[in-house]
Amino acid sequence: MLLEIKNLDCRRGHKLVVADVTFNLKSGECIILKGPNGSGKTTLLRHIAGLNSNNINNLSNDEIAFSGHLDGVKSTLTVNENLKFWAGVYNTDNIDNIIKILNLRDLENRMAGELSAGQKRRLGLARMLLTNAKIWLMDEPTVSLDEKTTKIISDIIVNHCDEGGAAIISTHVDLNLPKSTILDINSFKPSVGKEIDPFLKGNF
Repeated sequence: MLLEIKNLDCRRGHKLVVADVTFNLKSGECIILKGPNGSGKTTLLRHIAGLNSNNINNLSNDEIAFSGHLDGVKSTLTVNENLKFWAGVYNTDNIDNIIKILNLRDLENRMAGELSAGQKRRLGLARMLLTNAKIWLMDEPTVSLDEKTTKIISDIIVNHCDEGGAAIISTHVDLNLPKSTILDINSFKPSVGKEIDPFLKGNF
């Protein structure tokens, strides 16, 4: 078992968005979060990543990687300089292979601030590959990507899971992932009694 979530409540500010979230994530598994915009998919991913709360799973930084709407691209650096920076942070030298996988070779010397939205997304995903993390949390990873690049991302996710990793993905696109299961975020809508922040009610 790579990850166990049990009775997790997720808030956006003081608003309880999803409640009592419970599921397990196994090695080789991919969970697809489904639900309408604003239903709490991003909030849930950020909570699991420890960005909206304390690290609920006692996971170290090298065990989990989060790719959100913001790609983490440093606009004043070139593509290659961005990759070298992240490679230094994550202590890896796998840059050349990732450049090839994500078709970034022709963009290596271009300033990241000059990239298109789709190119920035590819560069941001390259950062995730450099982490060597077992668990990937991906929030709409194919936004701004064309069909060809979307297929590349799907293949990368499949390969990651085949090698013992796992992923939780929020997406409205069918990524055609053979080992994926659907988690309907609507099944975790809070009951009326839980919607008020316990701090505001004085229950502390």
